[in-house]
Amino acid sequence: MTITLQTLLSQFPFPYSSHGDLNVPVTGITLDSRAVKPGDLFVAMRGGSADGHDYIPKALLNGAAAVVGEKSAAELGMPSAPYIQVENARQSLTWLAGAFYDWPGRKLTVIGVTGTDGKTTTSNLLYRILIAAGLKAGMISTVNAVIGDEVLDTGFHVTTPDAPDVQRYLARMVDAGLTHVVLETTSHGWAQFRVDACEFDLGVITNITHEHLDQHGSYENYRAAKARLFQSLEHTLPKPQGNPRLAVLNRDDRSYEYLSGVVHGLPSATQISYGLEQGADVRAEKIQYDPAGIHFTAASKDFRVVISSKLVGAFNVSNCLAALTAAVYGLGISPEDAAHGIASLDGVPGRMERIDLGQKFTAIVDFAHTPNALKVALEAARGMLEGTGAGRVIAVFGSAGLRDREKRRMMAETSAELADLTVLTAEDPRTESLTGILDEMAAGARSRGGTEGGTFWRVPDRGEAIRFALRLARPGDIVLACGKGHEQSMCFGKTEYLWDDRTAMHAALSELLSLNGPRMPYLPSQDKAEEEWLKG
Repeated sequence: MTITLQTLLSQFPFPYSSHGDLNVPVTGITLDSRAVKPGDLFVAMRGGSADGHDYIPKALLNGAAAVVGEKSAAELGMPSAPYIQVENARQSLTWLAGAFYDWPGRKLTVIGVTGTDGKTTTSNLLYRILIAAGLKAGMISTVNAVIGDEVLDTGFHVTTPDAPDVQRYLARMVDAGLTHVVLETTSHGWAQFRVDACEFDLGVITNITHEHLDQHGSYENYRAAKARLFQSLEHTLPKPQGNPRLAVLNRDDRSYEYLSGVVHGLPSATQISYGLEQGADVRAEKIQYDPAGIHFTAASKDFRVVISSKLVGAFNVSNCLAALTAAVYGLGISPEDAAHGIASLDGVPGRMERIDLGQKFTAIVDFAHTPNALKVALEAARGMLEGTGAGRVIAVFGSAGLRDREKRRMMAETSAELADLTVLTAEDPRTESLTGILDEMAAGARSRGGTEGGTFWRVPDRGEAIRFALRLARPGDIVLACGKGHEQSMCFGKTEYLWDDRTAMHAALSELLSLNGPRMPYLPSQDKAEEEWLKG
């Protein structure tokens, strides 16, 4: 694909100044100087630990055709290639990427899903509903991108892909003849403008709970970042296939009043709510839980339909309602087709995923990495034990380094209250002391009556922590490893080590049952030589 810099800028919505020939052809767009290929447009962005402007010479050496940045050409010594100065390079990147790929969001019906917990599950439910309704749909989530029969990995860790990747995925969907896309969006994605040029038609919120406050500064800032999904509905251009501009809100969540007010202030957008309580436009009635899934009746003034899902837990009732409400009221899909789509989803990778090698207890891997997500996961496990007359819940989890410190105490408190036994361990300690993180978590567990060595333990190495929890398990128990889910790496220091909780659970179960199985993945916490480093 080749386009001139002048054409890229023809629909650019922000002021800019230019230096050099704007008719230069551009064959790609990137924000990483190391990835620059001849003909690429390099966008220099300021980061927390590095300034992209410092890498402009390297980008030019690698063949960059032009550069975009925030500094003036004079400050940079008048670079030899065409240069565009903008006020916000990160925001500009999104619109330039949209232009480079010929605005694919304008050719698709785009459904955005955001929230603290449940985004990936709700996105998968919506995708299954669209397929069940006979629509040609794709999906971009923090786990993968689905384009027809092709499934693409979107990265080691969980956030919205960078703007050029998002636009490239959307363009490939257009080329594949798809008409709809479900796009999972994170607060980081919105705060960093990664999805601003996606032209959303529908916005869905799952919930807004305690998370990322270290990066957003406050719950209000975090909530405002999520609200940008709904504000963007007002700016979506009219589309030949229609543009419903509908906001789907969670009536049960504390964010409801704020988000409802945001949408009410948008002249072109409308809203509808879902929830378990009275007052929601679409409600769940006659809810039943069992170890194999959930069953309820979804009811509104327009329909009543029985929903059965293989997902477990009350939180998945809300996720199912969110997906159904968006599909029926936003896209005109019949409630019956929506119910069929929900029933077709067997599960989501790393979300309450069972690992069964024939053991006499239940082993589950879940992504729960926030206090609220851990709470609902433990409650779901409790629900699975109801009526069995026996069984304990054993939780294994950690809390990330260089992230919201308050979560450490809160998650340990939650587990002390809801789990029978708790094993505290590593979860991406990064450059922080793992021992220090575990100290904070242990203090939280003790504050809720936990007894170290009796109801909770500290096992720094995550693989050994999973082994330890499995050794504690008795027939009928549930062992729940939380925090990593589908993720494929764990960060110690500044290094990402290959890690998958599901592989680790398989390995530990195989050892316990004397079966052939995968080896436990390596983490530096396994090495005695790392002991002093771990202690900080």
